Amino acid sequence: MNRTEAWFVHLSTLLVGVTGIVYAIMRYGMTSVDEFAIVNHPWQADVQHYHILFAPLLVFAVGLIWKRHIATHYRMGLKTGRRSGVEMVLSLVPMTVSGYLIQVTSAEPWRNIWIVVHVTTSGLWLAGYAVHQFMALRRKRESASDNGTSVPEEPRQPAAVTP
Repeated sequence: MNRTEAWFVHLSTLLVGVTGIVYAIMRYGMTSVDEFAIVNHPWQADVQHYHILFAPLLVFAVGLIWKRHIATHYRMGLKTGRRSGVEMVLSLVPMTVSGYLIQVTSAEPWRNIWIVVHVTTSGLWLAGYAVHQFMALRRKRESASDNGTSVPEEPRQPAAVTP
């Protein structure tokens, strides 16, 4: 996976994750002061639309890295990052399918089931993604220290001299 692909996955995950979390807070964590309001926050519909707009980017990003990153690492039997990676792959399909089914299901009981599935698998995806990135950063730092090199630090600014 090259840097462009990696940043595309990072950005799409960030956009979908943030809009999903913000939407969930607005939808389930807030109550409207107006008893006749159909939304709990004035931006709720916009955030939902952004979430639905960004979600296909994430699906495309995962498809983009499937062959060179996911399938190759699985086929090679790499152990590093395997648990979080497999967890993400297993949560991807129900997360994606339930996201679409929420939009097209009209029967309330099924809609509630798809919402629970979507929120649960989305939480698993985001947790797995965070662990996957944390472990990759840790491996990179350990590898750099094993090679006798260190991860470059930010250059230090000289202390300000006051007269």
